[in-house]
Formats: sequence, structure tokens, C-alpha cells
Amino acid sequence: MSVKLRVAVVTFPGSNCDHDCYRAFRLLDGVEPEFRWHREAELDGVDAVVLPGGFSYGDYLRAGSIARFSPIMESVVRFAREGGPVLGICNGFQILCEAGLLPGALLRNNGLRFRSHDVHIRVENPGTPFTSRYEPHQVLRVPIAHGEGNYHAAPEVLAELEGAGRIVFRYCTPDGTLSEAANPNGSAHHIAGIVNEAGNVLGMMPHPERAVEPVLGSSDGAPLFESLLDHLAAAAPHAGELTT
Repeated sequence: MSVKLRVAVVTFPGSNCDHDCYRAFRLLDGVEPEFRWHREAELDGVDAVVLPGGFSYGDYLRAGSIARFSPIMESVVRFAREGGPVLGICNGFQILCEAGLLPGALLRNNGLRFRSHDVHIRVENPGTPFTSRYEPHQVLRVPIAHGEGNYHAAPEVLAELEGAGRIVFRYCTPDGTLSEAANPNGSAHHIAGIVNEAGNVLGMMPHPERAVEPVLGSSDGAPLFESLLDHLAAAAPHAGELTT
């Protein structure tokens, strides 16, 4: 009997990328994405969790600050601390920082303008569960859509992220050069995505789920979801029975 991996896509009031994430996983064989409403208290044995983009709770007080207290987040935090893979995209990245699963904070963009356009990001660490199908320093074209994507952390935290290889993506030019002109929000060290110390929690501001098919203008985001599937399949107790 074939077994499908289960991925929970959490929906908060104001989420607007949950269906995009669901679609990204539906394109893969062997995965069964499932929506989880923010008021649910349990994850019910899923294999991975995604916190999608949007404007949870209208971004009142601070982006992600209210969503962090949603009933489901207690289970998400526990799942992450037990080693389960968690992906936070855009607003999901903000929620992960607010929940203490990732360090630092996402501040207002430089210039205080909402930015919505394609950017280029460079793969800094292909050795995570989310990036194994990328090459080192591979340049991806993916969209952004945020007003609070300016990653900030204390100098010692940034030094730790650099030294431990926890910066996964950086904003760059199409040829991979780091420059202020290619940094759309003013993020410290051109950071577009980071992982936690254990490597199982990834937060990123760009939207890979909006770049999984050529019709969307780019399919550079697809290997991220494929990498996660590879990781889950290798770790699954019934890996030999997974649908492929």
C-alpha cells in the first residue's frame, strides 16, 4: 500500500498565500497537503508544516505578533522543537520570529514602501532540508510582496548566522552580485532567508510558491518543495512505500 506524506498548510485570518502553498505541494507526487485553521490545537501527525504569506490578523500591532498566539502555534512550536520541518514564507517568516523559533525581526522596508515585484536571490546554503536540489550560489528569480521585510538582528546574532551557515538566501543581482541596489528592503547582510540552529525551520521573505510553474514566470521555487519532499521521504518510516 502506498503512503502519502502529509503537509499542514496553516491558515490564519488574513492569509492569502495558503492556496498557493497548497498548489505547490499538490504538484508533487507522494504529498498530501492539508489546510489547518489557526484555531485548531493539534497537527495530528503531519510530516511538515507551512506558515504561508499574507497579513495575519491584519498585521495589527506588528506583523505576525498576534498570529504567534493562535491556538495552533503551540503545536507548531512543539513540532519544530522536536525536529519537524517548518517553512515560514513572508508573513510566516515574521510569525516564526515572533514565536522565537528564529532570531531577529522583520522591520518596515527601507523607504517605508510596500514592495511587490520579482527579485533575485542567491542560494547560500544548499545543505538544508529545503535546498538540497539547488547548487551553491545558484541565483533564483522569485517574487516578493511585503511591507515589513527588512531583516534585523543584533550584531552578535548576525555573526552567529554567518559563522554557522544559517543564512540560506541573500538578495542579489541577476549575476549573483550582492549590492544595495538589489536589496529591496534594506535587510542586514542582504538576508532573504535563514534557518534555525538545528536547520529544520526555514523563514524566507520571497515567495517560492509563486514560482513553481513556467506559466507563473519562473519555476525556480519548485526545487525548494522538491527538496523538502526528498528530506521527508528519506526520514519517513515507510519510505519504501511512498507514492512516487
